[in-house]
Amino acid sequence: MPQTAMPQTAMPQTIANSVQDQTVLAASTVLNEAMSSPLNRIPESMLANCHGVAIIPNVIKGSFIVGARHGKGLLFVRDPEGVWHAPMFVTLTGGNVGWQIGVQSSDIVLVFKTARSIQGILSGKLTLGADAAAAAGPVGRQTAVATDGQLQAEIYSYSRSRGLFAGVSIDGSVLRLDQLSTGAYYRSPGPGQSVVVPPQAVQLTQQIAAYAGTPISGASPEATGAFGNPEFPQRYAASEPDLLRDQMLQLAPELFELLDANWQAYLALPLIPQGQQHADPAAVAEALSHYDAVANDPRFEQLASRPEFRSVHGLLKHYQHALAPQPGNLQLPPPPQS
Repeated sequence: MPQTAMPQTAMPQTIANSVQDQTVLAASTVLNEAMSSPLNRIPESMLANCHGVAIIPNVIKGSFIVGARHGKGLLFVRDPEGVWHAPMFVTLTGGNVGWQIGVQSSDIVLVFKTARSIQGILSGKLTLGADAAAAAGPVGRQTAVATDGQLQAEIYSYSRSRGLFAGVSIDGSVLRLDQLSTGAYYRSPGPGQSVVVPPQAVQLTQQIAAYAGTPISGASPEATGAFGNPEFPQRYAASEPDLLRDQMLQLAPELFELLDANWQAYLALPLIPQGQQHADPAAVAEALSHYDAVANDPRFEQLASRPEFRSVHGLLKHYQHALAPQPGNLQLPPPPQS
């Protein structure tokens, strides 16, 4: 990469106040180390004109199940106008990664080369190798060479294990939006104040834009403002009540297909479609009492034991809890002296 693109500076060493803050700081470290070595870095040609970049630090490989893995990271999207937007949170699970022997964790970087691959993940989830063609990406000065020979893959993947970045096959892994983490990260600093993008996320987005060939100094005011504009990630964020409601709306039809009209009326859910206010807590409590009555009555064991019923019942309990006002910190005296 040209030296004028972006100096190799680390993100300010601030205290991470949340899991989301820690993820942003870790992703910054991964990006800096991925681009620090001229002979072992993601080539400029791979980032130029890409539609997005995902950074998933510290993907853990489970030793108790062969091939099990999970990681949380960030997705940066460049829109059709060339504007990079503040990151959204994602998770990476499952699939097959070319792990080195004895390595229990790796940092993963994904480069999205097509709009279709980005739209796949923005729709909710994307299975690499199935929903979009994926290939191990070239490194260093391999600007015209890729493992698939024609640079025709939609997504190129990289992994760092033992301090070395290299292209890696990651077929079968599922990348999905973490709407709850995104919603938790972009919060209003106070009542009546607009939601803002934290400075660490702004700086990391600017770094990626520079590596991808978008000059910071020459960016339009609209593009520059997008780095600190939470509108795009907020579009794909969700609160816990939102997610629970949407899951019940998806699962309830499967339950109601098993029931006659009387039972459908008895187990009806007071859910309001997405984009509107949530259900009245009193109506939720009444509906939950019906489900509890079925679950606790041996006469209805045939229904209560069905996975469709148990799923909706459990979600309804969590939904009621999520709608309840959350208590503040407990005011306790000092703990007992041992």
